[in-house]
Amino acid sequence: MLVPRQNAPELIIETLDHGRFNLATEKPERLTLVCFYRGLHCPICANYLKELERLTPAFAQRGVETIAVSSDGEVRARRMAEKIAAKNLRVGYGLELRAAREWGLYISASRGKSSIDIQEPPKFSEPGVFLIEPDQTIYYLSVQSMPFVRPNFGEMVQAVDYIIKNDYPARGEYTGPV
Repeated sequence: MLVPRQNAPELIIETLDHGRFNLATEKPERLTLVCFYRGLHCPICANYLKELERLTPAFAQRGVETIAVSSDGEVRARRMAEKIAAKNLRVGYGLELRAAREWGLYISASRGKSSIDIQEPPKFSEPGVFLIEPDQTIYYLSVQSMPFVRPNFGEMVQAVDYIIKNDYPARGEYTGPV
C-alpha cells in the first residue's frame, strides 16, 4: 500500500508533445501532479482532464507541474488530447498495467463499448491523482475503483495555496500498530 512520505514508484512514460517523462528527473519548484485517467473511452475522464487543462497554468504559478497518464496508446491519447484541447497539460501514454498496479491503481476489464460508443481496451487502469514532492516522495494520493467522484482540481489549487502558506506536511504517513 502506498502512503504519503514514502518514495513514489518509478514512472517513465512517453508524452505526446513533450518527450519522455521521467518522474525521477522532474524538478518542479514544489510538486508534480500526476493524474492517471482511464482512457479515451471514458467521458468522465475527458471532462475531468478539461478542468485540469484549464487549471494547469494556476498550478504552474504555484510551482506544480502537471501530467495526465493512461494506458492508451499514442493514437488514442492524441484523440483525448484533441478532445480536451490540451495546450498546457502534458499527456502521457502507454502506461503498463504492471506499473499501474505498482502505483496502487485498480485495473478493470473491458465491458465492450462505453457510453460514448468507444471500445474499451481489454484491460485498463482506473483513476488516481498524486502530488509528488521534488525528492520523489508522495505528498498526496487519491485512488478510485470507479470513474465517479474524483478530487476537485479547483479545490486542489486552493489546497496548494494553504500548503505553501502553512508549510503543511504530508499526512496519512503512519503505518505502525493501531
